[in-house]
Amino acid sequence: MNEFAIVRIISLVGFLVLAMSALNARRIGLRKGATMALAWAAIFVLVALVITAIDH
Repeated sequence: MNEFAIVRIISLVGFLVLAMSALNARRIGLRKGATMALAWAAIFVLVALVITAIDH
């Protein structure tokens, strides 16, 4: 593992801490947060599929 991988891991952990603190500040529970994350992931996947379908 080189120094860039360590920096990447530390930054990802920091981003996760920021996201969790934002959810906690808005009083969003873990279940609702996970549901919203899955909904956003589905939206991004659908948009990516539409874009690839248009390109072909």
